[in-house]
Amino acid sequence: MTPNAGAVAEVDESTLLPALRAGDEQAFQRLTDRYRRELLVHCYRMLGSFHDAEDVLQETLLRAWRGLESFEGRSALRPWLYRIATNACLDAIASRRRRALPNATNPAAEAGVPLPGSTAEALWIEPIRDNLVDLRPAVNPEAHYDARESVTLAFLATLQTLPGRQRAALILRDVLGWRATEVADLLETSVAAVNSAVRRARVSMRAYQADRKSADASAADSEQTAALLSRYVDAWHAADAAGLVALLREDALITMPPLPLWYRGRAAIRWFFETQLFGGEAVGRFRLVATAANGSPAFATYRGDESGIYRLGALQVLTIAAGQVAEIHDFLAVSAQPYAGFDLPPAL
Repeated sequence: MTPNAGAVAEVDESTLLPALRAGDEQAFQRLTDRYRRELLVHCYRMLGSFHDAEDVLQETLLRAWRGLESFEGRSALRPWLYRIATNACLDAIASRRRRALPNATNPAAEAGVPLPGSTAEALWIEPIRDNLVDLRPAVNPEAHYDARESVTLAFLATLQTLPGRQRAALILRDVLGWRATEVADLLETSVAAVNSAVRRARVSMRAYQADRKSADASAADSEQTAALLSRYVDAWHAADAAGLVALLREDALITMPPLPLWYRGRAAIRWFFETQLFGGEAVGRFRLVATAANGSPAFATYRGDESGIYRLGALQVLTIAAGQVAEIHDFLAVSAQPYAGFDLPPAL
């Protein structure tokens, strides 16, 4: 059972409930198809990993199929599925280390420090393609964050620092806009406990909220940002480290998961580009293909080899603030399927 990234035809649940309760697998699939994508994104927010979210979604659907007798049709199918998905995520959180970005786990590297090897453990937050997320602004007055913001890497990185139940309560209340009574029912706790969990989670999110005040919320759509990104691509294609660094904010950072190191500031980042990426005859060494990830501009990065073939090497997710590039999260392609859901060709 894989999530359907396209639109799913509307289904009248009431006409299929008798078949569902009778254990009709086709009715089950028709009823759950319409919720798979949003459940996948819910699991992704909870876990910070697209691969983990896919696994937990499959576990959710399996648990739902096996537990049909507990669904009597008196309540809606959607909250029932969210209950199962959230509990499956909480089980996953309890059994593994939390994910993060390198800038949250290690001090910034200095220019001249040799690049380390990749970290074998699955520790890092993974990107998600925008077309899997409904990025329309939230219309529910109970929601504090819209869908675009709630999948940004900065939001996810802060979210992953929360204990599992606080994480779930914050997502359900402040992202999905559920009422406290609904969250309490889902988590099988009291409204007072939900409100307490959300208050504590909001305190932990204050650092993120302080940082986001400088971000340009309309960056992905503005003409200024389009021009900035065009210059960014030109600089990569020309192997122009100075031109690239000129587009960065003074305190910009670059991370390269699964490498644990990262650099902050124009001087260190320029050293990295000049010595590690653009050394020698580097003009035309890289090709960037535009995409979008985590509500942000993104580029698939291809590197040419001796045969003239450009092979997929990285996926860059950018943060734009005040007309400059504030962050580059450069996810390196080190596995057979490094960017599930992106449909990127392995070579050009």
